[in-house]
Amino acid sequence: MPAPHRGRPGPAHDRDAFLASAQVAPGVRSVVADSWLRSSASVDPDGQLAPIRLDRSEVLSYRAAHPLAQVFPLLYDVLGRAAVDCDCVMAIGDADGTLLWVAGPPAVLRRAEGIHFVEGAMWDETHAGTNAPGMTLHLDAPTLVRSEEHFNRLVQPWSCAAAPIHDPATSQILGLVDITGGPEVATPQSLALIRAAARMAESELARLQATGGLWGAHDREDMSHSGTLGRLGDAASLTGTLLLRGLGLPELVAVHHGRTHRLSRRHSDIAVALADHPEGLTAEQLEILGYAGPVTSSTLRAEMTRLRSIFGPEALGSRPYRWHGDVQTDWQDVAAYLAGGRVRAAVQAYRGPLLPLSDAPAVASRREMLAGQLRAALIASNEPDLMVSWTRSRWGADDLDVWRRQALTLPAGSPLRPIALAETSRLEREFGAGRDVGERHTGSR
Repeated sequence: MPAPHRGRPGPAHDRDAFLASAQVAPGVRSVVADSWLRSSASVDPDGQLAPIRLDRSEVLSYRAAHPLAQVFPLLYDVLGRAAVDCDCVMAIGDADGTLLWVAGPPAVLRRAEGIHFVEGAMWDETHAGTNAPGMTLHLDAPTLVRSEEHFNRLVQPWSCAAAPIHDPATSQILGLVDITGGPEVATPQSLALIRAAARMAESELARLQATGGLWGAHDREDMSHSGTLGRLGDAASLTGTLLLRGLGLPELVAVHHGRTHRLSRRHSDIAVALADHPEGLTAEQLEILGYAGPVTSSTLRAEMTRLRSIFGPEALGSRPYRWHGDVQTDWQDVAAYLAGGRVRAAVQAYRGPLLPLSDAPAVASRREMLAGQLRAALIASNEPDLMVSWTRSRWGADDLDVWRRQALTLPAGSPLRPIALAETSRLEREFGAGRDVGERHTGSR
């Protein structure tokens, strides 16, 4: 599994200042304090419940196409029945924090409805504040949240434990499994149980992949209506659509006809160039766009032969070189969101710079263009929570322009505003006051 990604928590003195301003007990765990700090940018702790984004029919169709549908029976048998016996609920959510299954005793489910802990609700930190599902997705680690540790006071009668579930082929987060209930949930035993259930689900997914029993959508950890590659047809990968994902990844992950492939870096560069030129490229054009330095025609032909052996001759044509059929990419999805004015969806779908280690001209050009357009839209949006999300990412942590705009946009009483002002001052000293540093944030970090 990949190392836990913890975003970019503020310095200790920033957290202490936030806790003091919020009049929080000094004994709070640091991981919870960091989550409160993130949550304070977008969640009202006294009057905001998790939004319900999908209605019943949308939940049914979406989860039927989700790879975790393959392991829901196993999880329910291992964990769901125990939840029923303990007057708790078991929930399974996607990689964006949308709950897809919520199971438990009818009386407990009715109480859970009162806090919107229901199928179709968004329980990431941005929408619901500090909670186990949201922290698990942010930290990429099993998490326990006790009742008083919830940022939203309306949720504090509950305790919860959650663990991420990863795609065995890509190590990306597919979703999460959670158990929510009373004080009895807040124990090391509950955390161990939830961790074991998640590992069991991953083992089953690996078995299904090895035997061909898991169809291609299993790669898409962001299959939500708001996430990257979202709103695809439920069976897109079965109908010949080529799905490519490269944002924040060293190599492309491709899904085609029910099979997932992690391409080599050279094949990734070529695949990006072809995806961004659907009309096709001559060998000479592909040599220029797909390679950072000189390359012989025989080398290119050999690489194309290997690439064609992966996807089949029906998927990759020559004279000119081009993809046949429909191609869907995560970087083009972000560009489409921006073109439609959907900045929030674009930010949520952006998982990082496109193939950040690549220096191929086609990749570098697309990477810089997409990041530049996203930053410009983000700054113009005047949405402080989106800017907070950006500056707490690896690629936006030193983005002076966004820190400046964030400091101007946050309310005067926000505990995050002093942090934004401090970071702005620090970066101005580092880069030189007034210097335009936008170009630092369009490439790899």
